[in-house]
Amino acid sequence: MKSIVVLVSGNGTNLQAIIDACETQIKDGKVTAVFSNKATAHALERATKAGASALALDPKSFETRDAFDHELMRQIDEYEPDLVVLAGYMRILSNEFVRRYLGRMINIHPSLLPKYPGLNTYQRAIHAGDEEHGTSVHFVTEQLDGGPVILQAKVPIFDEDTVETLTARVQTQEYRIYPLVVKWFVEGRLAMVDGKAVLDGQPLGIHGHAGE
Repeated sequence: MKSIVVLVSGNGTNLQAIIDACETQIKDGKVTAVFSNKATAHALERATKAGASALALDPKSFETRDAFDHELMRQIDEYEPDLVVLAGYMRILSNEFVRRYLGRMINIHPSLLPKYPGLNTYQRAIHAGDEEHGTSVHFVTEQLDGGPVILQAKVPIFDEDTVETLTARVQTQEYRIYPLVVKWFVEGRLAMVDGKAVLDGQPLGIHGHAGE
């Protein structure tokens, strides 16, 4: 059974999608632990209900960012993770942290990467007059939101869209594609090789498996 450790900061809806998938589709994977930088995160309740360890680390209890990351790594390693999943984890990771889990850490970002890395992607897409937006699952590297894309999902942007309506449409797709990527990794179909995402032995393009 592959050990999946999830890092979260908030409600944990993507976490819940992965937990649910582990009960149905991901036969050889289990969420063993969920870590949050916020003790009040609802995601921790979801973890407890699913039988996973739920742990909170307060950044304010550490003198430096590196000290926080070192302790987080120490605790994560107790669960011998095969895969580390970032699911709405709102802290920038240190390079040392990224290198430790390189090739076995993934993130989901609400844009069609490489377009719109960083924050406020919904506002930026609407303001730019884009016809579509979406979400990307990618391997985590030292470049913020710059790791190789594995899978994307696109949604249309309508004239009447607000940030809230567009967010809801994109998140519906996130709950579909994130568990699928986790499944691919757990089954040994997905890897990062020479800085590229590789699925079933085939390197993926800049937009991942869904690239046109």
